[in-house]
Amino acid sequence: MRMLKPALAVLAIATMATPAMAQGSRTSDGKPDFTGFWTNISLTPLQRAPANKTLVVNEEDAKRIAGGYAIGGIKEEGYKGSTYSDPTKGAPPKGGEDFGVQAYDNFWWDSGSKLALVKGQYRTSYIVEPANGQAPYIDPVGEAKKRADRRKIYETGIDNYDGPEVPTLGERCIVFSSRSGPGMMSSAYNNNYQFVQTPTHMMIVTEQVHDVRVVPIFASADKARAGHKPSVIQPWFGDTVGWWDGDTFVMETTNVNPEQGESHPFSISPKGIVTERFTRAGDKEIFYEFSVNDPTYYTQPWKAELSFYPSQGMYEYACHEGNYGMHGILAGAREDERRAEAAKPARAKSAKGGQ
Repeated sequence: MRMLKPALAVLAIATMATPAMAQGSRTSDGKPDFTGFWTNISLTPLQRAPANKTLVVNEEDAKRIAGGYAIGGIKEEGYKGSTYSDPTKGAPPKGGEDFGVQAYDNFWWDSGSKLALVKGQYRTSYIVEPANGQAPYIDPVGEAKKRADRRKIYETGIDNYDGPEVPTLGERCIVFSSRSGPGMMSSAYNNNYQFVQTPTHMMIVTEQVHDVRVVPIFASADKARAGHKPSVIQPWFGDTVGWWDGDTFVMETTNVNPEQGESHPFSISPKGIVTERFTRAGDKEIFYEFSVNDPTYYTQPWKAELSFYPSQGMYEYACHEGNYGMHGILAGAREDERRAEAAKPARAKSAKGGQ
């Protein structure tokens, strides 16, 4: 059973019990209050699917699109076909495209049932600039191949796994950056967040892998940018500083760790800059924008939009792959190597006999 997540820091103790829907007021220092539990869950992908010609669709079309696709444009039928596991019937059949075989059964998927609703509009992509809803990669073919290869490794487990450093960040339970950012987006499950705001810091806790971003708040944009760490420091989620632009809270991130930038939902180089903006669009909505300026990967800056809505709370997320699961991952790779080595004499003998 998943349990409600306890407070993660002294900073959060006084505010965790306050529900997000009651936070339309301002803080003691006069700023809009983002404190509370929120979710950005939706079926909308980062980039627009070719079949969807417009960014905004009506409610009828939104229901039709949501009925046929899941997160990232994957056909929803794959999830609907993955029935609940029966532990009394042994292992499922090997191979195939059934998500119930390759990943979790239907009980665990929770990517929402609707497209993203942003200021009353149903959106078919998070990207709003360029107008075609596509990330303007310098080499889109190379980027597509890189991501397809990474997806194949993720789905099939085909890699050398020489050591614990080789598996993906997610397999090691280090970072699920599609949730935590920079650029915080909905994914397959665990799309809840906790915002804790003080005059000096904004803390954002991500449900999946309980990542925490603690962002210092400076008096102005110039002071915040001067507060960035040296470029040699490249932490997970990057080096983020914040400031207020009127009633909008702005976060600027630089120096994203190269390993995270390579496996992020969109590529980010250490030289890339991601700017996130949070604005209260009402008592029950945070309008969230992020823009990416990274000439290493993109022909131009681009921008995405989505919204956060009130959530009832957060759940404890247990990631076993990086704990006891890692032993099984590496042990399985060594067993594959032993079998391949043992098969060499048999193949050599067969080849010699055929000459």
